[in-house]
Amino acid sequence: MRGHGQYGSADRIQSKGIKCSRTVSCGEGDITQKGYEKKRAKLLACYLPPTQGVDPPLQAEPRTPGPPRGTAAAPRPQKPRPASSRGERFRSDVHTEAVQAALAKYKERKVPLPSKRRSVLAHSSVETCTPPDTSSASEDEGPVRRPGRLAAAPPQSRSSLGPRFSPAGPGSSTSSSASSTSSQPGGRLASALAGSAALGHVADLHPAPPDVTTGLVQHSRCERPQLAAVRAAPRGHSGSLPETAGGVPVNSRVSSKIQQLLNTLKRPKRPPLKEFFVDDGEELLEVQQPDPNQPKPEGSQTVVLAGEPLTVGTSWPPSLLAALQRWGTTQPKAPCLTALDTAGKAIYTLTYGKLWSRSLKLAYTLLNRLTSKSEPPLKPGDRVALVFPNNDPVMFMVAFYGCFLAELVPVPIEVPLTRKDAGSQQVGFLLGSCGVALALTTDACQKGLPKAQTGEVAAFKGWPPLAWLVIDGKHLMKPPKDWQPLAREAGPATAYIEYKTSKEGSTVGVTVSHASLLAQCRALTQACGYSEAETLTNVLDFKRDAGLWHGVLTSVLNRMHVISIPYALMKVNPLSWIQKVCLYKAGAALVKSRDMHWSLLAQRAQRDVSLSSLRMLLVADGANPWSISSCDAFLNVFQSRGLRPEVICPCASSPEALTVAIRRPPELGGPPPRKAMLSMTGLSYGVVRVDAGEKLSVLTVQDVGQVMPGANVCVVKVDGAPYLCKADEVGEICVDSSATGSAYYGLLGVTRNVFQTAPLTAAGTPISDRPFTRTGLLGFVGPDDLVFVVGKLEGLMVVGVRRHNADDVVATALAVEPMKFVYRGRIAVFSVTVLHDDRIVLVAEQRPDASEEDSFQWMSRVLQAIDGIHQVGVYCLALVPANSLPKAPLGGVHISEAKQRFLEGTLHPCNVLMCPHTCVTNLPKPRQKQPEVGPASMVLGNLVSGKRIAQASGRALAHLEDSDQARKFLFLPDVLQWRAHTTPDHPLFLLLNAKGTVTSTATCVQLHRKAERVAAALTEKARLSVGDHVALVYPPGVDLIAAFYGCLYCGCVPVTVRPPHPQNLATTLPTVKMIVEVSKSVCVLTTQAITRLLKSKEATATVDIRTWPTVLDTADDIPKKKVASVFRPPSPDVLAYLDFSVSTTGILAGVKMSHAATSALCRSIKLQCELYPSRQIAICLDPYCGLGFALWCLCSVYSGHQSVLVPPLELESNVSLWLSAVSQYKARVTFCSYSVMELCTRGLGAQTSVLRMKGVNLSCVRTCMVVAEERPRIALTQSFSKLFKDLGLPARAVSTTFGCRVNVAICLQGTAGPDPTTVYVDLRALRHDRVRLVERGSPHSLPLTESGKILPGVKVVIAHTETRGPLGDSHLGEIWVSSPHNATGYYTVHGEEALHADHFSARLSFGDTQTTWARTGYLGFLRRTELTDASGERHDALYVVGSLDETLELRGMRYHPIDIETSVVRAHRTIAECAVFTWTNLLVVVVELDGLEQDALDLVALVTNVVLEEHHLVVGVVVIVDPGVIPINSRGVT
Repeated sequence: MRGHGQYGSADRIQSKGIKCSRTVSCGEGDITQKGYEKKRAKLLACYLPPTQGVDPPLQAEPRTPGPPRGTAAAPRPQKPRPASSRGERFRSDVHTEAVQAALAKYKERKVPLPSKRRSVLAHSSVETCTPPDTSSASEDEGPVRRPGRLAAAPPQSRSSLGPRFSPAGPGSSTSSSASSTSSQPGGRLASALAGSAALGHVADLHPAPPDVTTGLVQHSRCERPQLAAVRAAPRGHSGSLPETAGGVPVNSRVSSKIQQLLNTLKRPKRPPLKEFFVDDGEELLEVQQPDPNQPKPEGSQTVVLAGEPLTVGTSWPPSLLAALQRWGTTQPKAPCLTALDTAGKAIYTLTYGKLWSRSLKLAYTLLNRLTSKSEPPLKPGDRVALVFPNNDPVMFMVAFYGCFLAELVPVPIEVPLTRKDAGSQQVGFLLGSCGVALALTTDACQKGLPKAQTGEVAAFKGWPPLAWLVIDGKHLMKPPKDWQPLAREAGPATAYIEYKTSKEGSTVGVTVSHASLLAQCRALTQACGYSEAETLTNVLDFKRDAGLWHGVLTSVLNRMHVISIPYALMKVNPLSWIQKVCLYKAGAALVKSRDMHWSLLAQRAQRDVSLSSLRMLLVADGANPWSISSCDAFLNVFQSRGLRPEVICPCASSPEALTVAIRRPPELGGPPPRKAMLSMTGLSYGVVRVDAGEKLSVLTVQDVGQVMPGANVCVVKVDGAPYLCKADEVGEICVDSSATGSAYYGLLGVTRNVFQTAPLTAAGTPISDRPFTRTGLLGFVGPDDLVFVVGKLEGLMVVGVRRHNADDVVATALAVEPMKFVYRGRIAVFSVTVLHDDRIVLVAEQRPDASEEDSFQWMSRVLQAIDGIHQVGVYCLALVPANSLPKAPLGGVHISEAKQRFLEGTLHPCNVLMCPHTCVTNLPKPRQKQPEVGPASMVLGNLVSGKRIAQASGRALAHLEDSDQARKFLFLPDVLQWRAHTTPDHPLFLLLNAKGTVTSTATCVQLHRKAERVAAALTEKARLSVGDHVALVYPPGVDLIAAFYGCLYCGCVPVTVRPPHPQNLATTLPTVKMIVEVSKSVCVLTTQAITRLLKSKEATATVDIRTWPTVLDTADDIPKKKVASVFRPPSPDVLAYLDFSVSTTGILAGVKMSHAATSALCRSIKLQCELYPSRQIAICLDPYCGLGFALWCLCSVYSGHQSVLVPPLELESNVSLWLSAVSQYKARVTFCSYSVMELCTRGLGAQTSVLRMKGVNLSCVRTCMVVAEERPRIALTQSFSKLFKDLGLPARAVSTTFGCRVNVAICLQGTAGPDPTTVYVDLRALRHDRVRLVERGSPHSLPLTESGKILPGVKVVIAHTETRGPLGDSHLGEIWVSSPHNATGYYTVHGEEALHADHFSARLSFGDTQTTWARTGYLGFLRRTELTDASGERHDALYVVGSLDETLELRGMRYHPIDIETSVVRAHRTIAECAVFTWTNLLVVVVELDGLEQDALDLVALVTNVVLEEHHLVVGVVVIVDPGVIPINSRGVT
């Protein structure tokens, strides 16, 4: 049993084997399960006692450590088998067990072990060794690549080599793996590594050799036993062993095998995630260096500021409920709360007796009458939501104390008026996390809530299911006389939960215990000097913050009378609270600076008021920077009406720490109030600097009084560890008091950071053993121990190295005159993170009567003011319509919701001013190009700069050039005549209309006869000569093909031209006329309908009909007779046709195609796609230029296959036409454009099931090729494949082609060969004309798919764009092509006459300087893959990056518009299309808005953000246009 237990321990050790232990195999060949068991037992035998079931030879092995023995592996007679996964598992397991046991043995002997790999020839002392590491790496580390193998040696081999490694001599060892140790019940196991000699006397180790494992993965560093590994010579090798200088024989392959092992260790198969996904984008950005002249704190370290002791009066009740019971029973008629209506009349006065009795009724109802079979009964501590409007404080107070009496936890929230209220979803998340299942409300409030169809209260988004209980009097049950709630002392149990919205918009719940609640009420009573029966006028929200603490809680403790002023009344009559102070002779009033400002605006209408009764005017937001102006202005106006200066008492509070400080009048022992004029520059660096000068950049703040009684306050640093600040340093105020919140409900981690902070001194020692609570208030302690608050942490915006407060920026914007264009209180300032830094955004509501000019004038003045005062730029300034900003419960702006709408593009501004060029200062440094560029590389054989030359070619066509077929098919007219004679009835073309019916067909003889008639018309009626140019203006169809071959029959040169669009003649007709003129066409062949269109009034208004050359209608003007003889060109180099097209950069260029190039093009396509007369292919392309023209008009005649022609224009009325045709005719090969594929993806995305019911089956498709002259659109092709996979489309069917002006078909996937490969490159490296391969999903990665296989007869090389030298494999350069079907040159270039003349006759500057190449004008690279092509050679993949003509040179780097456009289209769902270009050194982005007009200006900021983030570019102009405005060419490119 002991042996079994030890083996179990060994297995446990094995399960913890680290990845280093799995880098070595145990034999040359594979190993069976039985062999594994034998080898495992042999290795462990010398360390284990005799056990049953073990072979006697294994038991005879020595079990005590002896002299170290060298081990050599004998060559095995059998042929090694390839390692399988099963064998790999056995090998790694046995080494894991061996190393684990060996380390356990060494550790048991208390011998230090080496930590690095050591040589067999060097020496070290024991002192230099480190003890073994008992830790192990993660268990999911996979096997390492290419594991090295060390063979196990027979016993005789060990004995023969043993004397050479005597422990007494200067010997050492080399470890082969690392492991971990594990404790055993009966001692520690140890084992020797297979293929290595174990050192018996580890204590006699010698000095350590130099480390040879530099570069190993750090996290897998382990301690390794010192073992020597010697490998026997392989078969066929000489048996003599070379000797070292010391005479020690060393196997010749030891060092190489060990090196291989080291290399394996250095290349883990599964590197840590950070190695593949390190986003070093921030490292590229310009880091703003700190200003050496910036102010720094110079004062002494602050100390803890202690408030006055909290006096506990003997008459004070032990809890708040005890106070309520006392006043409810002894003073039942004493007024507690007076509620007012919107007219200012008192509608109800709640007495303490009524409050007590109603609260008892509610508590009894909650505990006894609420439960039903479906609802569990409420238990003490359950959370209950309180949903009451702001004009009903009476019922809220009853519900609040009713929950207290029932030992429930109230969670006051706002009334959700709609399902999309600002922050409503986050409040629902809080309710769900708190486990709230019941909501208390009033009958009137419930009737106003949104209802579902069943009549129940609608379920709000993100809210948990709630049961709603109306608590009006008729719904409550009177409790029995003997029923009394449990009276308990104020303890640590949670009293209520107050919700708080963070800076990011998330809602958390702050829990307040009963003990903290009572301590807060007592502290407020002592600080404010409250007395019994005193009257308090409350304008604040009674459900939270100071309004709850003063108006609902502290008032009951002191039997005060509260006059609650609803927010609706304040909007109608801002003087109402002053009138009630005068009417009720109130001694205290609780207001905000906004209420004081409103009173100033309306004070002229009321003169008979007196504020002499006020002894305290509590300003709840006295910490805000703009409150001081309201306080001073209010005092100046109302001082003549009895208001005393010392009455105004600002205070500071936070949801976490409750009340932090209150200014007290002199009669309560408060020092005189103080003001401080602080430098804004100093505050931005977190330093307090008093600036007495009348400068603009000065912030005047007022004190918020002294620390609360019984509290300790300190100021800690905002960033990093909570060290105490210096006296002149701004930090976060922390409070240690029994009157603070307890925690964030359900958020333990955040709770520890906020509610259990331990401030530290400069020496790092805690200042107290009691935890402090962070308040989120930024400030400092001034003279007389007064607290000054300069901002809030949630409003802090860190721009660069400076900190700005949102409230300060709002105050600056409010000071800009005139204010008649925007609403004063409706301004939101927040920051958004763009390019790893905060950017300031200011949003204000614009008045309806403000003109656009006035608004922009105000915006420009605000920008100037903020820049002058705060020395910071505003990223975005937006004006929105009135009442469109999200509102907080009491009318303020919901900042987090406004920020969320800005980021989501749902803010809908009416005016936007973006200023990224002034505030984005951390862009990467512009790339500095060298003025003189030398040779790109050095060529040596087939290598360039140590890499293979980036050159590839398709299959050779040499065997076809001398054949009779190649000579017979040299001219396409001859091919057509031959087919008309040999297979006259063979169908070549079949044209479909939008309904899918065949409108016209053409057999070989029909096409031949039509061509003859066209040729006769050109020679007889038009009197054309050989070599004249003829413009073919036809819609897609058979007539176009017949006209083309008719021109070839008579020796004319055809020029295919897209016909003008009837609904857009003003734009399309001039292009047609330009091509006709530039191509020097002497005749225009067209249809009858287009002839009438050219002669129409609309066309005549655009192009004079008299300027057109001869126009022939092939329907009426063609004679019935055929041409006398078909023209045969005297040479294959004679011009066959002109190919005109307009590039995306606006260049109209025509290339010349000879007869030899035309036939070579058809021959290459035929071989690549395996086109034969028996094949049918479907073509959905425009037949006017490029490869689309060749497939439509040329290839069917040459190869004899049948082409099903689908005009792309027909898909506008029938999107499924193309796919239905492919399914109907069972086409194995089909061609389309990206525009067709996108149209099908968008239009048929939800109709795949309908198509399947109609019988559409795409399983016949073998190859679906997208014809393009651009980088492959991977996202579109993948979406197309996934979408139509349900219709049987094979996953590997979709591929792309690549061609350009100089060669219309360079790459084409075809039907054979390996699948297209995809690589991921670093987008930032591409901007520097470099290729850096990265892993999929890594930051800034760009997927590139190869553009098909290189066609037969085509050679491609990658050349440097400036030196024209060849580049190496995977290097970015211009793609050059050499092919028999290259165009012979430009016929003419319109719009770019300075185009390089050597585009068709370029030569490399060094290397192969004899071959003539054509420059494609496209950037790309070649990469040799691990795949093999049909010839057995390794496949060379061509990756196209983009066109050189389209690239944008910005900041010294090369940008491809498609990359920027892809980012812009992703920015918002309403962006349908995008175009990017430069204009006067400005980056211009034009986007099409597929949405409402009110969404237009939302896109400006989103576009600017995404271009900055992903491309480090500042957008100069953003243009929003309607859908369809951006022109798209026939290839679907802007």
